[in-house]
Amino acid sequence: MTHEKEAPRIAVIGMGPRSLGALEALATRMGDGATPLRVETFDPFPACGAGPNFDPRELAICRLNIPMRDIDIRPPEFSRCGSFAEWLQDSPGPDVFPSRADLGRYLEARLDDLRAAGRLDLHHNAATVTDLQQRDEGWMVRLGRTWQGPYQEVLLSLGQPEVESDDQLAQWQRHALTSAGVLAQAYPARRLGAEAANWAGQRVAVRGLALSAFDVLRVLTTEQGGRFADGCYVSCGAEPARILPFSLDGLPPYPKPETKEVDASFDPREAETQVFADAIADAACGSPASARTRLSRALEPVVARILSEQGNPAGAADVSAWLMAEWQEPGSQETAPPHEALMHGIAMAEGSAVPTIGYAIGQVWRKWQDALRSGYNPADTSPDTAEVIVAFDEGLKRYSYGPPVSSSRELAALIDAGIVDLGHAVDPDVSQTDTGWELATSAGRTAVDVMIDAVMPSPDLSVLRAPVLVGLVNGGRLSPLAEALAANTGKDGQVVGRDGGSVAGLCLLGRLALGSVVAADSLHDCFGEASHRWAEGVVDRLGLLRAGR
Repeated sequence: MTHEKEAPRIAVIGMGPRSLGALEALATRMGDGATPLRVETFDPFPACGAGPNFDPRELAICRLNIPMRDIDIRPPEFSRCGSFAEWLQDSPGPDVFPSRADLGRYLEARLDDLRAAGRLDLHHNAATVTDLQQRDEGWMVRLGRTWQGPYQEVLLSLGQPEVESDDQLAQWQRHALTSAGVLAQAYPARRLGAEAANWAGQRVAVRGLALSAFDVLRVLTTEQGGRFADGCYVSCGAEPARILPFSLDGLPPYPKPETKEVDASFDPREAETQVFADAIADAACGSPASARTRLSRALEPVVARILSEQGNPAGAADVSAWLMAEWQEPGSQETAPPHEALMHGIAMAEGSAVPTIGYAIGQVWRKWQDALRSGYNPADTSPDTAEVIVAFDEGLKRYSYGPPVSSSRELAALIDAGIVDLGHAVDPDVSQTDTGWELATSAGRTAVDVMIDAVMPSPDLSVLRAPVLVGLVNGGRLSPLAEALAANTGKDGQVVGRDGGSVAGLCLLGRLALGSVVAADSLHDCFGEASHRWAEGVVDRLGLLRAGR
């Protein structure tokens, strides 16, 4: 008696934009005449395809940090959606930064088209996976008390899962339970907005001065009824009396160039981009010292040319020294007070002030993100070199991942209105009081009633709390590339275990692989080459019928 081999199945744990991009890439490779591959997805979050970052239910004031002109996530040929701009009923102009909720609705529509294409037999489980086990017949997935499977392939794509609180936040959490102080999280913004309705006239501190802080400021002001008019903030009386954001350096991120014309003044030439592409491919395979040298040599002439063309010849002569300092200590050259840095950033984004070396490097680096990923992600990079390149990329995010200039102007208007106070922005001492907290710097002391955490945690495997990931880490299946980096994965996303060998049938994509990959926080990366390499690996390992064969 013969037994027919069971058709392969794959499991996808997490169903946000990255999983959508991966499944679109897989469907593109499936032959139209083949039996659809059964794919079972697992995620309790209701907005499949969008995920929490692009939740369609989120407040409209939460915006992307990418203007419409730079959003290039075209769908596969079988999709009917068209581009994001084509799909929107009232598409904004090219310089507008659209809402994350609008993008989330678009991603949901892309998922609908993926289902309708019929190349994948999709089944969704609105449940949390708590464990994974590899058995002879394949991987088994645990949901509560039951096991489901077997699966020949499992893709982990969980975005930023919950982590253990750092020491400072954990202390604040305990304090909030026994004092009158209120501790809140930045997201979901709609929940924060409802809580903030009770904070009129109070003092609110915000831990973190990166992109999330701009969402928090809008939630505390315009979402409560205030408005901006003619460059000024018009109070409604329902917002906090004072908002005190702070961070380690106290500097708000630099805004992106305001218009296509200003942005184009930072464009590298095609030949310059090719030099960089060659440099990052070599750097990823070399030593830390050679990586620094190769990347600096690619950046220096481009940035010097741009600075000279924009009226900063002195800066053009100092690019090499700036880069040397940046490699050694990211951000150490930013010495201006927070408000001064904010206003200078606005002027550079408008094109009314000549760019600094850092601003020019950041914009060029932003335009080279695709080349960066293409050269780095498939390479076999040593942990020491990975740490150096990742740290450099992360440090430049203060320029390359900046907000729209409109957000920076809103912050300036709130400062002028006396609502926002940057007097304690630079790494204040934070002490606990019966009524909340007290911030202290050389500028003095200020008591606050509410503390909002707006800091994104690092992708450190040692502090993960999701049971399925904790189990894989404890079992040696999921292991960091190095102490300061996240999971060790191959070029197609296959997980590399503690013993240095690939874990058959287990893959991971996204920021939890930082170090094995670079610049993974980008929306474009969700639909980029990493997803296609994963899909290609699945097709090869399972022996699936390819499109066109």
